[in-house]
Amino acid sequence: MGFESNLSAMASVTAQETWIPPQWALMLRQLFDTLNQAAKEFVKKYVLPDGTLIWRGDWPGMDGSDDPYEGFMYLALLYALGGDEELREMALQVWEGITWQWTEYGQIYRDFDAYYDWMHHGEGYLFFYFLGLAAPSDSKSVQRAQRFANLYTGDDPEVQNYDSEKKLIRSPITGSRGPRHEMSEEDWCTHRGILDDYLAPFEDIPGVDFASGKCAWSDDHVYKEIIRLMNERMAKGDVPLNLNATGLITHAYMYSGDEKLKNWVINYVQAWKERAAKNGGIIPDNIGLSGEIGEYNDGKWWGGYYGWRWPHGFLTIIEPIVNASMNAVLLSGDMNQLQLAREQLDLNWALGHEENGRWVTPTKHFDSGWTAYRLPNPLYPVHLWTLSMAEEDAARVDRIDKLQYDLDIDVPEYSGGNPITGKNTKHYNGNTVQWFHYMRGKSPEYPEQILEANYKLVSSQLKKMRSEEGDPNNWTSDGFSLGALSSIHKWQEMCPVYFEGLLQLTLGAPMHTSHGGLQHGRVRYFDAHAERPGLPKGVAALVEALAADSVTLSLVNIDLFAEKQVIIQAGTFGEHQFETVTVLSQEEHMQKTVHADGKWFLAKLLPGVGIRLQMTMKRYVNQPTYATPWGDPKDTVTMIRGRDK
Repeated sequence: MGFESNLSAMASVTAQETWIPPQWALMLRQLFDTLNQAAKEFVKKYVLPDGTLIWRGDWPGMDGSDDPYEGFMYLALLYALGGDEELREMALQVWEGITWQWTEYGQIYRDFDAYYDWMHHGEGYLFFYFLGLAAPSDSKSVQRAQRFANLYTGDDPEVQNYDSEKKLIRSPITGSRGPRHEMSEEDWCTHRGILDDYLAPFEDIPGVDFASGKCAWSDDHVYKEIIRLMNERMAKGDVPLNLNATGLITHAYMYSGDEKLKNWVINYVQAWKERAAKNGGIIPDNIGLSGEIGEYNDGKWWGGYYGWRWPHGFLTIIEPIVNASMNAVLLSGDMNQLQLAREQLDLNWALGHEENGRWVTPTKHFDSGWTAYRLPNPLYPVHLWTLSMAEEDAARVDRIDKLQYDLDIDVPEYSGGNPITGKNTKHYNGNTVQWFHYMRGKSPEYPEQILEANYKLVSSQLKKMRSEEGDPNNWTSDGFSLGALSSIHKWQEMCPVYFEGLLQLTLGAPMHTSHGGLQHGRVRYFDAHAERPGLPKGVAALVEALAADSVTLSLVNIDLFAEKQVIIQAGTFGEHQFETVTVLSQEEHMQKTVHADGKWFLAKLLPGVGIRLQMTMKRYVNQPTYATPWGDPKDTVTMIRGRDK
């Protein structure tokens, strides 16, 4: 069935009520226009015509291929939301250019990072996941998705990253060259000066005072001992961080629908549930190749790579668990898949105590026991609530002391931190809690507030990008001083393409987590006239309310001269199903109800009109896919097969 047939078969309404555009609608379209121009200026400044980046001629170690991908990944996501058409081709070209460039540096092999951990894989391959939303029928991306998944399912004969019998990834350091059971000094050379101020990975490194909280990686003797001990205790076996690999497998599934990929995710999450149960409920952070907890660590369940003793502590344990649990729900529709994440949050909460009138919880476990107590982070239960819409998950947010969050926020001038909060977080996505309160009816001014803050952020980033600091010719010094090393993050630091609020307001969801979370959302949009992803030009969308069985959103066509046709999709990946659509006036009077019964619904917007839709839905009842109203990659993309050797 062709697109025209699909379109004619969709339930639809035609909006005819003239709206004076609300302030949020004008601000949202202004932000789109600004981001489109900023993205093009950003690419022009840092990208050569062949898609490679203006940078140095060499780069050592295993760290770094994730960083350029992170700097440019929002080209693809902005296009998928409704950014300019050129952004699609820019995103594809830059992805290809970075992949080739870092292959030449020696870090990427067969188009995938040769070996590194799943915190960094998770960060870098967000770009790859967003290409599924922006260019779902790009044959290279489709083919690579399957090939990359094979690296972790055991179906690539060259790479043995996964033990299918024991359901474990065989090292914290994996990639297209397989598990890295022995790391070299060269692998970590770019970290040395930076890690001098970090906690030591073990208590018993000769010459290191663990209690100081610092470890002199720049000292040659200490460095040799660190690498030796890491190889003995950390380099073999599975760690919770590897749960981020479920994003890669889920991404491939949404191209192909291959049940084997779905089962891999469900089975791998189940394996970690069983390990936590065997450990008294707390998830262990190191599993040996035999499947035993603490096999290379004197039987200790703590002390693994990016685990309970690592400087990041709980963050790099709970975030992969949340990401994987959400992926398992997406694939199965079973909310019980959130169990592992919920249990870890509750156990961590129960280990806390009151300190200065606030409840603090441990983020690390040393040989001496639980330590490093901090205010718990409500980000993770918010993400769970977005999927479950369950009061128990909302309660996990609410129980965190609200005194640490100012709900009556005046937007500050941007000064190097996150909009609204002022907190400098990865990819400027730190306003998840504020969005949650808006969805719960506690912050009605949030749409204008976050859009204003995002606009200020883009302006500030453009100013920085245009300064001497933003000149890429100043980043290419020879040698590996700390200043030269930090240039690997410069594209992220200078990027003006940040749009957390725009995404939250249009999709009805928080922005993905930074280390490999897929971009879940209650709704998504397509431009029916242009046959492309995203909102049509001149159309603004606002998700005003979420419930377990409904979403309420407003659409406004601020264009006074052209009709727009917006296809609304139930879920980012079509995983939900619309049932009925009730049309409300701008004053919220019910006008009529239409039976939808599908994952797509068409809203026709005459010039200058607006419409409010209350859409009932069944959630997580459809197979998640990158299919669009005009094509499904599993039907439209031919997989290329090489000849038998």
